[in-house]
Amino acid sequence: MEGLKGKMLIVSAPSGAGKTTLVKHLLTQIPDLGFSVSATSRPKRENETDGKDYHFLSVEQFRQKIAEGAFLEWEEVYNGVYYGTLLHEVEAMLAQGRHLIFDVDVVGGLNIKKHYGAQALSVFIQAPSLEVLEQRLRSRCSDPEESIRQRIDKARWEMGFAPQFDLVFVNDDLNIAREKLTFLVNEFLHH
Repeated sequence: MEGLKGKMLIVSAPSGAGKTTLVKHLLTQIPDLGFSVSATSRPKRENETDGKDYHFLSVEQFRQKIAEGAFLEWEEVYNGVYYGTLLHEVEAMLAQGRHLIFDVDVVGGLNIKKHYGAQALSVFIQAPSLEVLEQRLRSRCSDPEESIRQRIDKARWEMGFAPQFDLVFVNDDLNIAREKLTFLVNEFLHH
């Protein structure tokens, strides 16, 4: 099908593993890589911009889009907190012949990989340990204690999915991780 020449990079990780930081770095290093902006029903954080970081929807709006079949994938990640990939966003980018990067949760990442197969590379970003992950979550100072506990419990569960990804990548040293991941992604996209 015309317009589906672009490749897709799916980046998933437990919260606090450094996924978004690494995705933002890749976007600055690889000019022909477009960002798939996910939708979410969670509240916008202070440093986030609607339409750039996420499409922020109310729970009701999100559920309406689910009913309309507007998502390539979606999941209720936490009780009443939805994340998903809007199909029209993906189709628009692919129609431009661009490569596309997804910053998505683990289940969403596996669902996109299942849909696109070899056209997509799925990467699981992992913190060196759960202790390091917890430390990173606490240093954000943006989430209440209950949310941090939920994220740590979910991280334990998500780590069990790592073997289903094409590449498991440990983010131990951010500078080394940036370099190595940029190299691996360029290899996939351009060869």
